[in-house]
Amino acid sequence: MDFAIKIIKLCETIKGHYSLVNQLERSATSIGANIHEANYAHGKSDFVAKLQVALKECYETEYWLELFAKSDILSREMAVELRNQCGTIRRVLIASINTAKDNNK
Repeated sequence: MDFAIKIIKLCETIKGHYSLVNQLERSATSIGANIHEANYAHGKSDFVAKLQVALKECYETEYWLELFAKSDILSREMAVELRNQCGTIRRVLIASINTAKDNNK
């Protein structure tokens, strides 16, 4: 949730590029929403599926952050900070998915 809040606050500061800002905001906030939803899954396969959706959204968010940085919409420093946070979330998701799959065997 903290990551999503940072993205929301960032998006409020960006002028123009509304469709791109919307894409970043949607993908970044979807990560936490899918993780939250996974906590109420209807079994292991549903849990893993929700985490996999969160992982896909994480990869998409990293793409938008890179695009924003390369387009000078976002400072390189801010992009690096947010991409690092997103990378940490991605690694936790991958580990969680692998653990859940291993426990399912």
